Amino acid sequence: MPDTSYAASPEQTREPLVLRPPKHRIERRAILMWTLNALIWGILVVSGLGIAYALLPDTRPWLGPVLVIFAVIYAVNIAVMPTWRYLVHRWEITDQAVYALNGWITREWRITPISRIQSIDTRRGPLQTMLGLATLKVTTASREGAISIAGLNAAVAEEHSHRLTEITQATPGDAT
Repeated sequence: MPDTSYAASPEQTREPLVLRPPKHRIERRAILMWTLNALIWGILVVSGLGIAYALLPDTRPWLGPVLVIFAVIYAVNIAVMPTWRYLVHRWEITDQAVYALNGWITREWRITPISRIQSIDTRRGPLQTMLGLATLKVTTASREGAISIAGLNAAVAEEHSHRLTEITQATPGDAT
């Protein structure tokens, strides 16, 4: 008769991961970050098209409508996208997983178990630095790539980066 008395591994005694909405909102300053980013890109694209329209008269019949379409798209993008993204984006980090919900046209809801984490990065671009924000990037071996939580307070991102590093070092497994 086989021996069925064995000790459960730490992974077997953990509670199962449950798909649920993450608890935390990102910083409200992320609205300004996304607005400024969209505004900068809108100005670059529309002014580039405007310069081409002004300097290349032969392209005006088709470039004029393209210029108007891009101007409308960027105006709607600047007016709607930042607040919409803020309302959607959520995040949470527990001892078992990193939860992230993001997007504005297509929503992506991801859970990364702690045992699968390979690297943790904190990124700050110029706009984020100016606004005191950061992006926490958690990378796994998955072909789906990393989870990025943009719009975090820079100090909170740094704190959770250190916390995740400590948790992953104490978690058994090879992150594959």
